[in-house]
Amino acid sequence: MLMPNKVKFRKAQRGKRRGVATKGNTLVFGDYGLQSMENTWVTARQIEAGRVAINRFCKRGGKLWIRLFPWKPVTDKPVEVRMGKGKGDPEYWVDVVRRGRIIFELEGVTEAIAKEAMRLAQQKFGFKTRFISRHK
Repeated sequence: MLMPNKVKFRKAQRGKRRGVATKGNTLVFGDYGLQSMENTWVTARQIEAGRVAINRFCKRGGKLWIRLFPWKPVTDKPVEVRMGKGKGDPEYWVDVVRRGRIIFELEGVTEAIAKEAMRLAQQKFGFKTRFISRHK
């Protein structure tokens, strides 16, 4: 599972999820990509599930770039604990993804294989994404 080795603060505030991605919104490394169409949090589990789906379908052919990293801790209080007594402990890690951000990039495979691999990865996310290509 992806998570940072070291963080400056153990617990982070929730922040805002509005706006459009100004960085990380163009294909830089590969020929095909998966682009977010909504503002959301992407968990480390979702990123890993998408990566596994793409690699399995491509049979380890081509090169895959993961353009996200879960740097933000999300805290949670245990079940049936009374209110108060401070903030809960970090439970999982997320990355804040804004509309237009590239999630995965892929090269070294045909467009049909890339499109199907990205479709399988899309199903691992709970938000709208689209397949993009450098050639169009």
